Amino acid sequence: MRSVLYAAVSLAALIPVSSAGARDPGFDPRVVTFGESREQIKSTPITQRPNRPLHVYGNTIRRRQARGG
Repeated sequence: MRSVLYAAVSLAALIPVSSAGARDPGFDPRVVTFGESREQIKSTPITQRPNRPLHVYGNTIRRRQARGG
């Protein structure tokens, strides 16, 4: 029973998820920004900013909006 469950979870992890309907604002690998780029990001509405690592609140807002939630 355990091996069947393990196989099902492994298979589910390998199935690609289509994001055709979602609007993705992009990805910015910078965790911390300075100067002009920081001001540019702060002046952009939160729903239009790029997703960034460790920015949980903003990333969640953008994902919920993109999924229609």
